[in-house]
Amino acid sequence: MFDELFDLSARVALVTGASRGLGRTFAETLARAGAHVAVCSRSSDHAAAVAREIADFSGTRTFGAGADVTKKADIQGLLSSVEEELGPVDILVTCAGINIRKDTQELTEQDWDTLVDSNLKGSFLVAQAILPGMRQRKQGRIVFLGSALSFISIAGRAAYASSKTAILGLARTLALEAARDNVCVNALCPGPFTTPMNAPLLEDERNSRAFVSAVPMARWGNPDELRGMLLYLCSPACSYQTGSAVLVDGGWTVV
Repeated sequence: MFDELFDLSARVALVTGASRGLGRTFAETLARAGAHVAVCSRSSDHAAAVAREIADFSGTRTFGAGADVTKKADIQGLLSSVEEELGPVDILVTCAGINIRKDTQELTEQDWDTLVDSNLKGSFLVAQAILPGMRQRKQGRIVFLGSALSFISIAGRAAYASSKTAILGLARTLALEAARDNVCVNALCPGPFTTPMNAPLLEDERNSRAFVSAVPMARWGNPDELRGMLLYLCSPACSYQTGSAVLVDGGWTVV
């Protein structure tokens, strides 16, 4: 019974931003659960290489494709290729994104536009393209990568926190629109994790310790500690949860 709840055999998953960081961790997780996985990143070479590595250890079908998710034409080409290679997308996980750490007064208009396009517009455009097919087939899972910074504030994160908080509004709205079609839409909101995006904070041991001093568990999270929650949100087990912002943050937002 429990195996069936988390079995993704024959499901097709698309993960954006999947060539590194949490995106790659999530793509690997879905493949280990039996899903056929499409790996998307800006670089087609990187995407193809990661897809091959995942296929080698998982035995599932994979496909790597390069696309700029802020461009509608790229997304249409991506979906056509994924459907041709693997089939219609049952699971979407959006991880493509960037972070710009600057005091608000130092943020340029270009900084803002670049970050919001990558983190918010890209997620919206991919979901907008995939959701109609999910609704028509009466099944689907969408997981947006959010952030604990929607619930706790840090100086110098105005653009990033704004984009991730907007993701929560997007998730809730799509959840309402697709609820009767058996499509569950949620946001996974990590706290401080040891990812490439956080490398500037991790490089200095003193600053690294200081950063997580406010976390009740007093440490950085390991990306592997997100695998279980990601799998749940993409699985048959998540059949009555939609519109949620799911925090995995070591208790950071409790304080």
